[in-house]
Amino acid sequence: MPSIDQSIFSSDFKEEPYWWEAFRPQAIPTTTLPAKTDVVVVGGGYAGLATARALADGGVQSLVLEAGEFGTGASTRSGGALSAGLSIGKSFTGRTLDYAPELVRDVVGWAIDAYRGLIDLVEQEKIDCHLEQRGRFLGACAASHYEGLRTRFEKLRSGGAMDCKLISREEQRQEIGSDFYHGGMVFETAGKLHPALFYGGLLAAARRRNSITLAGGCRATGLSRDGEGWRVKTEAGEVRARHVVVATNGYTGGLTPTLQRRLVPIASHIIATEELPPGLAAKICPKGRTFSETRRVLHYYRLSPDGKRVIFGGRARFTEIPGEMRAQLLHRALVERLPELADIKVTHTWQGNVAFTYDALPHAGELDGLHFVVGCNGSGVSMMPFLGDAIGRSIAGRLRGKLPFADAALPPIPLYSGKPWFLPVIGGAFRALDYFDEKIR
Repeated sequence: MPSIDQSIFSSDFKEEPYWWEAFRPQAIPTTTLPAKTDVVVVGGGYAGLATARALADGGVQSLVLEAGEFGTGASTRSGGALSAGLSIGKSFTGRTLDYAPELVRDVVGWAIDAYRGLIDLVEQEKIDCHLEQRGRFLGACAASHYEGLRTRFEKLRSGGAMDCKLISREEQRQEIGSDFYHGGMVFETAGKLHPALFYGGLLAAARRRNSITLAGGCRATGLSRDGEGWRVKTEAGEVRARHVVVATNGYTGGLTPTLQRRLVPIASHIIATEELPPGLAAKICPKGRTFSETRRVLHYYRLSPDGKRVIFGGRARFTEIPGEMRAQLLHRALVERLPELADIKVTHTWQGNVAFTYDALPHAGELDGLHFVVGCNGSGVSMMPFLGDAIGRSIAGRLRGKLPFADAALPPIPLYSGKPWFLPVIGGAFRALDYFDEKIR
């Protein structure tokens, strides 16, 4: 491991999410599990809570099982960016995916519905989570990437996405205080929120509904068929249910091996900086955008809700790594993009798992009799509540139209048993390809 430059750390440096300063994960133990319930939801993140909320509003009882504290997983660990779009066209392996035109139209429509649905959810439940709709800038990390954005722009427009526009390198200073990129693309229907406060509001909404039982620190340990229903073994006892919904996403494990073989958990790493000097935040982020980029080993960033810090994330590595190493790698990448932040220190660092699928699409549906919502592919803030709500409505008989993504089978991943042995290899190859794109072409 490379030596660590201790000068980049603030005196109060913490290895936990900056977001937890406003909302910390909550232990919600239950003394007695119900012997029977209509639906058991495995996983208490955005998708699981949204499923339970939709079930309750349809008059259906549910039990939500969370292995740890509520909010300890990826739902409070993201960058908090949201958009009415999905990164269609590339898989986690780097394969270029050719979707049918009708699927592209469906995906664009579902992404817009998910974005609007999140805004409606925040309003309906009166969640104070610093929701801002300021748009997103996608930076091209090489000249060849900008040409790729032209193709993507045309595909999105033909699919019905009219909120995007190309930005030349000469124009990009209007969007970001950096010359790092070769132009890019702006998506106006995009925004950001405080992911932990949003989660806290969704958790409070679940607690207000009497037909939802929350069981924290209660890991599901076994699933077996029981006639037309299920027996769910947990660390606190056994529960019978008519339906089971698996909403474990990037933390899917051996409880559901069929799903585990279809999901690749990739670690996403984030840092938060100390407060910036007056005027610097407005200079680097003049329109309040969120930022992402076209690198295979990508980075994403934004200002904190108070506009005083930078929240900067990315694939420092594709797997979990020690906190100080993670912070140093991300700080180095941050300064590469925004050199004026060279002397700005890091106050927080953390990581969480993102679930990727072989076809780079989220999925909701039924497999081996189990309902599931998985595969955020980096768009979990808006997509997971949307799909959780949809599958809850479907089980309750209240869904209008078809379940999003249900017609696209969740594909298995060749030569994969659920342990992502290939990630270091892919990560190294991606870094080499990014270098080739940016330094040689």
